[in-house]
Amino acid sequence: MRIASFAKCFVAVASVLVCLAATPAARAQGGEPPYFAIRGAKIVPVSGAVTENTTILISRGVINAIGRDLKIPDEAWIIDGKGLTVYPGLMDSFTDIGLTAPAVGPAESGTHKPLPARGPEDRPGTTPWHNAADEINLSDKRIETWRNGGFTTVLSAPKGGFFPGQAAILNLAGERSGDMVVKYVAAMPINLHTSGFGSGFPDSLMGALAYVRQVWMDADWSTRADAIYVKNVRAERPRYDRTAASLAVALKEHQVVLIPANNAMELRRSLELPDRWKVKAVIYGGQMAYETAAEIAAKKVPVLVNAKWPEADKDADPEDKPSLRILRFRDRAPSAPVTLAKANVKFAFYDGGLASPKDVLKAVKKSIDAGLPADAALRSLTLSPAEIFGVSDRLGSIEVGKIANLVVTDGDLFEEKTKIKMIFVDGRKFEPHEPEKPKDPPKGDISGKWKLAFNTPDGAEEATADLSMEKDGAITGTVTGKRGVGTILNGYATTNKFSFTINIPVEGTPTDVTFTGTFDATSLKGSLSVPGFSTDFTGTKPSASPASTPPPTAFAAGGEL
Repeated sequence: MRIASFAKCFVAVASVLVCLAATPAARAQGGEPPYFAIRGAKIVPVSGAVTENTTILISRGVINAIGRDLKIPDEAWIIDGKGLTVYPGLMDSFTDIGLTAPAVGPAESGTHKPLPARGPEDRPGTTPWHNAADEINLSDKRIETWRNGGFTTVLSAPKGGFFPGQAAILNLAGERSGDMVVKYVAAMPINLHTSGFGSGFPDSLMGALAYVRQVWMDADWSTRADAIYVKNVRAERPRYDRTAASLAVALKEHQVVLIPANNAMELRRSLELPDRWKVKAVIYGGQMAYETAAEIAAKKVPVLVNAKWPEADKDADPEDKPSLRILRFRDRAPSAPVTLAKANVKFAFYDGGLASPKDVLKAVKKSIDAGLPADAALRSLTLSPAEIFGVSDRLGSIEVGKIANLVVTDGDLFEEKTKIKMIFVDGRKFEPHEPEKPKDPPKGDISGKWKLAFNTPDGAEEATADLSMEKDGAITGTVTGKRGVGTILNGYATTNKFSFTINIPVEGTPTDVTFTGTFDATSLKGSLSVPGFSTDFTGTKPSASPASTPPPTAFAAGGEL
């Protein structure tokens, strides 16, 4: 009898355990369930009509089914979608999120100084063999920040030099860097900035254009020479050229080449370069496309629009009045996407250095206020970039068979009060956790550019902080020093106190650096801390600088091809 009673007890306990294992809480502890079902939500697929009271079934990272009367598997984790809206995951179309920013010296901060020549060929700032997919830094805190803001995918590219390297499409989640890669080679960005290059060739716009053209010609010649040698091994064997070999593949496979152009003159000139270079081009910048949209449409060249709209320097001399041209540019730049949409030009937005995903959505909202239809704005953050970079079969819309990258909100995506409730990346569920904000409002405004000074074990150092503060005290921006550029991950001001954190490489390891202290209209003071080390710092506002001008891009006014 005792044995029988024990057996019955064992069976009962086992049954309870099985039941517990089937609950969402237990499944969460032991790994995610095989299915997610978002039931009864509003679905905005982008590729089709909006539907209400609809269910999405996610299985093994892919959208398995969409419908109103779906049969939901018993093992699915059901999410009540009542009152929620589901969008495709957003895409930042040109950034370096997920990569470790290269260290720069104080004199080079904020410039586009090319990297030194590498390899047997004497070519400055030319490393097209680099690939973002090989340089992913899982410790980049921006991955989580951008994901929490609704961005599930990025086109990430190395920075620095004329040919900095190949861009890759990355999903913003994964235990290993390889988990993030959606497309290994998605684009080849080119930079034609000449400001701050210093001595040596090329040190002018004309020189930069000539240099880049010559590199493309070398790549074409390398392809022809290799073909001749394959057919006749007695011919002289071509010398291996790492740059030419990398770019020859880009030419052969018709890879997307990103060409910078922002003002009207630059945009018109950039439309001539693809034919001269024999490349498949996409323009990035595009803020003055309101003057050239028809010409861009005629050439059928897509545009990546810089969402960091031109504005006056926060610390500009109030007596230094900007020209009418600059004022007009600041006013009309957000309307560039409107004219592109009317001209049927495919376009997408990228962050342009904005400090947070919320800032990107605010910038897009400015274009909506300027006349851009909301559905076109959404498309420019989802399906359009997927089409531009050749991944629309996998990303960009809510369709059966596509990767389950989704953003679930409690309202319209572009409304300021809307909150993101959850995000799915490759079918994995994430919930954003906003840091608790102080209750006391700030006394004053910490916004502006600050020159920071502090001591480290390596000696005295300086950095530049470019800060922006919201009415509620939230601080965003960047800090630039010899170790690179760090984006503020979370920051706030309350009364006369502040705190913000950046993540930068310290001795090769990505590290959180936290600044805390007090502020007034002209000064900062406090402490800078990293694990195991702390030091005092001071901050002052430099003398007022001239009002901002249209951001430099590929060409300077008056330059010639």
